[in-house]
Amino acid sequence: MVSGALANKYLNGGEAWVRLSWILGLRRLGFDVHFVERIAPATCTGADRMVAEFENSVQRDYFERIVKKFGLEESATLVYGDGEKTSGLPYGELLDVAEESELLVNISGHLDLEPLMARLRRKAYVDLDPGFTQFWHANETFGPRLAGHDRYFTVGENVGTSRCSIPTGGLAWRSIRPPVTLEDWPVTERSEACRFTTVATWRSSYGPVEYGARRFGLKVHEFRKVIDLPGRTPFEFEIALDIHPNDARDRESLESHGWRIVDPGVAVPDPDAFRQYVRGSDAEFSVAQGIYVDTASGWFSDRTVRYLASGKPALVQDTGFSSNYPVGEGLLAFRTIEEAVAGAELIRRDYETHSRAARALAEEYFDSKSVLGGFLADLDVAP
Repeated sequence: MVSGALANKYLNGGEAWVRLSWILGLRRLGFDVHFVERIAPATCTGADRMVAEFENSVQRDYFERIVKKFGLEESATLVYGDGEKTSGLPYGELLDVAEESELLVNISGHLDLEPLMARLRRKAYVDLDPGFTQFWHANETFGPRLAGHDRYFTVGENVGTSRCSIPTGGLAWRSIRPPVTLEDWPVTERSEACRFTTVATWRSSYGPVEYGARRFGLKVHEFRKVIDLPGRTPFEFEIALDIHPNDARDRESLESHGWRIVDPGVAVPDPDAFRQYVRGSDAEFSVAQGIYVDTASGWFSDRTVRYLASGKPALVQDTGFSSNYPVGEGLLAFRTIEEAVAGAELIRRDYETHSRAARALAEEYFDSKSVLGGFLADLDVAP
């Protein structure tokens, strides 16, 4: 059983791929996989963004369209509230599936329905937000829902090492790399231009994190550090950016510095559109959340993995991942705007070499077969 946010990430094709990569990757290893998601009544809305009945909500429709697209109609269930209604299996049958399941893969601790959790014999927590998760847990001010799991995994590969300042909270965090189903992400050709793109949210919904005497920033703060980049290179820089109208001054500043901003709700609303957007790019340029950078977490983006798999070089802000992966060809890390300028020029100068290296890196480090195979071996689970 895999659990995570899909309907709860309405019109977010990139987030959909995170969950799909686990589902499809585990199926390709020979497992029967059932995806389960819970949605709160207050989250269900109509096209007018007003609260709506579950049956009429855009979130339910989004969920059903995606699971149908990927042939998951018989193996995915969206639970409304505490199980009053479902899309997929009836709640009682879902409880039976939980009883029979060898393992729960609980992405970001999404599943917390006690009747389901009590029936699952083994539970693995998968942390996608290193720093946020552990600081919230340490501060006891937010609900990362860590309790009740047997093993804990994080995409912050440096968590628990001397290189990283994130507290472990007494948990033995194991590293897990973002898996990609390579068959779904074939290499594509470049365009004539050298166009760098990314998909981003300007501010998270939960704001900066404070721990002790430190305050850790968000992606907005890191983008401001490189806002001059388009003016210092001859290349195109585009962001499919989720930015609130209240941040209009930031948007105007980005555009005045040469950044092209597109609406992610139009550009990348579903898995197909997200894949088309990535594959239609020449390379990725992106910063990371400030908390990932400042803690040297080693966080690596699942989005960047899909760029690499598509043969698109990635020029991304170093979070400490440069100690875990080879950088310089296909994957370039930067810490300053000067390094970002130099990295963009290196990609342009020998694009074909960087493109081949990008795909090779995805194959060696992020192939779902090896990533999830190692994950399961760690848990002593076999198909």
